[in-house]
Amino acid sequence: MIPSPAVSGTERLIEMAKEDLAQRLSIPITQINLVEITEVEWSDSSLDCPQPGMAYLQVITPGYRILLEASGMQHEYHSNRDAYVVYCDNSNPPALPKP
Repeated sequence: MIPSPAVSGTERLIEMAKEDLAQRLSIPITQINLVEITEVEWSDSSLDCPQPGMAYLQVITPGYRILLEASGMQHEYHSNRDAYVVYCDNSNPPALPKP
């Protein structure tokens, strides 16, 4: 069976987040577990995780909230739908997409 593009896209985002967290914590990627991935609508292009000194488009941005666990601690990542993942240590609850 061939995975659908949406599945392979989310798998790629999860791997990107795991790779970033492994580097941040200086641990092997195998010690990082996915807790959950939730489809959300971010309030702007910062993915609700703005960085100081940056400007962002004020548009609803569909993406995912990725929650990882390593060494008993949970770490949150925000992503768009296809290519961008950002570590977010100071986040607000995201809006869930409208059905």
